[in-house]
Amino acid sequence: MQTAFDASERRAWAGQADAYAAGFAKLCAYPVPALLDAAGVAEGTRVLDVGTGTGTAAVAACERGAKVTAVDAEPGMAALAASAAPEADVRLAALPGLPFIDDAFDAVVGNFVLNHVGRPREALRELRRVTRPGGRIAVTIWAVPAAAGQALLGRAVGAAGVPRPAHLPALAPEDDFSRTEQGLAALLGEAAGLTDVRCTNLAWDHRTTREEWWSGPAAGVATIGRIVTSQSPAVIAGIKNHFDSLCAEFTGPDGSLVLPHTALLAHGLA
Repeated sequence: MQTAFDASERRAWAGQADAYAAGFAKLCAYPVPALLDAAGVAEGTRVLDVGTGTGTAAVAACERGAKVTAVDAEPGMAALAASAAPEADVRLAALPGLPFIDDAFDAVVGNFVLNHVGRPREALRELRRVTRPGGRIAVTIWAVPAAAGQALLGRAVGAAGVPRPAHLPALAPEDDFSRTEQGLAALLGEAAGLTDVRCTNLAWDHRTTREEWWSGPAAGVATIGRIVTSQSPAVIAGIKNHFDSLCAEFTGPDGSLVLPHTALLAHGLA
């Protein structure tokens, strides 16, 4: 059953595919090679990419010669993914209800998809259901505490005195988990029953521009965007002013932004 968090996520991403592709998608692409390696994706692998977004992981898996199926809950995302990866079977679907038989895939990957589901444990059990015995599951999430670059937009919102709006539900406490290496590894082992679970920290500098990085929240992309766009024009202008000031910490000699980010990559055997 869909939770309030799930419903909020559907509203948040509705119609946002192009805006996401123009900014945040470039950030989220970084872990894809390591994610596919962790899942053992190679030529002939039957792989499912869950929460494919604009199709970055699906494209990369196709380039490895894998037999790729990809799903996303947002029609605009699925359309972009299908265009980017014409060899893949791209469908509309959302966790925890995937339209596949048991043991359908050799490998399943989810790049940051667990950040966007209301019941992560149920989601992982569903990933396990569609993975054959001995197959691999690999997922990424954002680490907590957030790296300095990831925290930039939230700092700008906080500096403007803007709280999280009441209409944006957080994950229920009983469904949440520790966003650490130990916490994510435990989730894969205990919730999904995976074996040989391993979790590593991925750290990188995302290079972008002030204009590109502001374009996402200004368009309402993700939770930070919904917070920004739910404010009055005067408050939004205040957030933008704080954002511009804080960008000085991350501006390189050429004027671009260099934003440190940290994610967790966990994988295990079904």
